[in-house]
Amino acid sequence: MSIWGKILGGAAGLALGGPLGALIGAVAGHAVDKLRETPADENAGDATKQIAFTIGVIVLGAKMAKADGVVTRDEVTAFKQMFRIPPDEVKNVGRLFDQARKDSQGFEPYAKQIARMFKNNPAVLEELVRGLFHIARADGKVTDDELQFLANVSEIFGFSESQWERIYGENVSPSSFDPFQLLGVSRDSSNDEIKSAHRKLVLENHPDRLMAQGMPQEFVDLANEKLANINAAYDQIRKLREIS
Repeated sequence: MSIWGKILGGAAGLALGGPLGALIGAVAGHAVDKLRETPADENAGDATKQIAFTIGVIVLGAKMAKADGVVTRDEVTAFKQMFRIPPDEVKNVGRLFDQARKDSQGFEPYAKQIARMFKNNPAVLEELVRGLFHIARADGKVTDDELQFLANVSEIFGFSESQWERIYGENVSPSSFDPFQLLGVSRDSSNDEIKSAHRKLVLENHPDRLMAQGMPQEFVDLANEKLANINAAYDQIRKLREIS
């Protein structure tokens, strides 16, 4: 069974529990009170985490659209680009998106559940935020409401203010972004410190590692884009510092 069959069949709701599981159960037609009250945590299996990541993008994307007040065709297209949804499941995935958008709960309970599941994998959480940025800027601009929403999600995910500024800069104005800031080092850092930071980021953000930690196959392209940005920043610094 594909990941979409698992999600939309309702079994994923039982595995996840919490607000994400209840939402899946509502779409699949299962009573919410039959779902586990205790949500899956960071010790959940890879398959459950993969489902949680996928649902997280759908739910938070829907909540972001609600915060912005409008869903454009470009944003819907961007969402479809990120996930390879079988034609016979597109309508059901749309139901899940609409259910999340109409749900009376705020985005916070969903973001907190995702943060708990991936608290030891900040690179996965950052990739989820990158996915939301991808949706937000699909219509050519990221609105103030969308930016505030993304900043609030990042705070719940445990990112510091400086980390948020880096994520913001990388996703909104990458061409003018400081390469030292992207690598998480200062201009006073030694060459060895810069090399070490680069190696660490490459390891943390390698697509194979991220998939093993819960990211679905569909996000490989976004992960490769992040890795390319990391390497481009390091190359800039190497030329500036004449690092061999």
